[in-house]
Amino acid sequence: MRAVIQRVSEAQVSVEGDIVGQIQHGLLVLLGVTTADTEAEANFLSEKIIGLRIFSDQAGKFAYSVQDVGGSLLIVSQFTLYGDTRKGRRPSFTAAAGTATAKPLYEYFVACCQRRHIPVATGHFQAHMAVQLVNDGPVTLVLDTAERGPRQGS
Repeated sequence: MRAVIQRVSEAQVSVEGDIVGQIQHGLLVLLGVTTADTEAEANFLSEKIIGLRIFSDQAGKFAYSVQDVGGSLLIVSQFTLYGDTRKGRRPSFTAAAGTATAKPLYEYFVACCQRRHIPVATGHFQAHMAVQLVNDGPVTLVLDTAERGPRQGS
């Protein structure tokens, strides 16, 4: 799984002009699922994101997590995070999981975050969405479960 995380003062996602998810202070999480992902990656990534200390203390140092500051998550599925642009001019998305794999893992990831008692808003899976945000900092990070080492059970 791959996630682009942006610390935001506000963010919203719309489908066909209707706001379907909206948060104030918190994190916008753009989430991509690859063909090899399992619930283990969703568990790891949700814990990592929730525990990331990327909110500043009074000295300006990253000291607090989204949970520590009472923030929210806006989670938006984004298969284009697995776009491969190494050849040609058109991205290839062969590494992105198909709907049958990606949708249940996306929903599982959302449920993992909700179990931590963090307010969670979402977009609509596989819809054409418009995302608006005010990046706070700006702070933007990319997390990829493939970079944590061998998969559990491998």
